[in-house]
Amino acid sequence: MITLSNDQLTVSLATAGAELQHIIRKDNGLEYLWSGDPAVWGKKSPVLFPIVGGLKNNTYTYNGNSYTLGRHGFARESEFEVLTQSTEEVTFRLTDNEATRAVYPFRFDFRVRYSLVGDTLKVTYHVHNTDSKELLFSVGGHPAFKVPLVDGTDYEDYFLTFNKTETAGRYPLSPGGQIELQPVPLLDHTQQLPLKKSLFLEDALVFKSLASDAISINSGKTPHGLTVTFSGFPFMGIWAAKNADFVCIEPWCGIADNVAATGELAEKEGINQLAPGASFERTWTATFF
Repeated sequence: MITLSNDQLTVSLATAGAELQHIIRKDNGLEYLWSGDPAVWGKKSPVLFPIVGGLKNNTYTYNGNSYTLGRHGFARESEFEVLTQSTEEVTFRLTDNEATRAVYPFRFDFRVRYSLVGDTLKVTYHVHNTDSKELLFSVGGHPAFKVPLVDGTDYEDYFLTFNKTETAGRYPLSPGGQIELQPVPLLDHTQQLPLKKSLFLEDALVFKSLASDAISINSGKTPHGLTVTFSGFPFMGIWAAKNADFVCIEPWCGIADNVAATGELAEKEGINQLAPGASFERTWTATFF
């Protein structure tokens, strides 16, 4: 376990999956991250790479060959090395190996950097193409935040606040986990989405091209909450396991296959293309109050 600390936050992380384990604000003692109860959902904040979401039949095609890759890719199940570490920052690294190349035929250097700045945690994904060919990938976050956050409050006491007025539908997922082609109305000229566990009975709320680049978890019954900013991430997933005491706010550069996907990796919606020797970087932040 690796611990980062400054005057306001203590954050713990594991090298397994480069995954957040705890986020605690020192002045109020609150834990902001989901507990990871394996009876409900055993993850806390998986890193999604080299795909986001599921592939149709868990397979894709590249250069005429077919490959099998599970939901959200292999990074969340991989052991990362600690590249650099200080009191307030750590960088994890995952590079290709024989096992990754068997399911994902690319060479890469993938880094996840966590840093503390006051009451804010910054999470940066850095992808470098070490191959001689174009790198095709997706990357994203999946942090699960504890709701209810404060004792004496209930799940339904909380709501999501978008930083811009939204009129946006959610894209449903098919029984096989693929994105349907047409959205279902959800947000109608509003900045708020009340949290209720029934929201997630049909899986995640998937959004494309929200006007907002920040979403907060708030409550009228406590001043405490958090704000996730995600400029540069074109897709957003909001999810909780059925009847679970958390909500995931998931900034994505990539998205699950849709129901009409051809299976060709280069044709995949939201796929990022990176030239040999080039790098890609995106940062999301979470501010805790």
